[in-house]
Amino acid sequence: MESTKIRADGALEAFGALSNEHRLAIFRLLVQAGPAGMAAGDIADKLGIPASSLSFHLAHLTRAELTEQRRESRSLIYSANFPTMNGLIAFMTENCCGGASCAPASTPKRRKAS
Repeated sequence: MESTKIRADGALEAFGALSNEHRLAIFRLLVQAGPAGMAAGDIADKLGIPASSLSFHLAHLTRAELTEQRRESRSLIYSANFPTMNGLIAFMTENCCGGASCAPASTPKRRKAS
């Protein structure tokens, strides 16, 4: 998937938007839904968020360019903005490990309880 180049100010806005438990849950749900997205009413039902609160949170995510909306008939469909999400991940890993391999550290094996 393509990504959008994210600058520090854009990353701060995106992380600020995701720093709320409801917005993070909405974004994660939309990522799971894929490019097809979900209708606002379905998001509200799935997460148990009142419509007025949901509108506020979706607007915040849209301002941070983490979500997109489109109209299908009488419904507003929201989807994750995958290029922005990928750009945010790229921003976080841009200088990862100072150029060294970023393989996960090995974890000690657990011993069986006797």
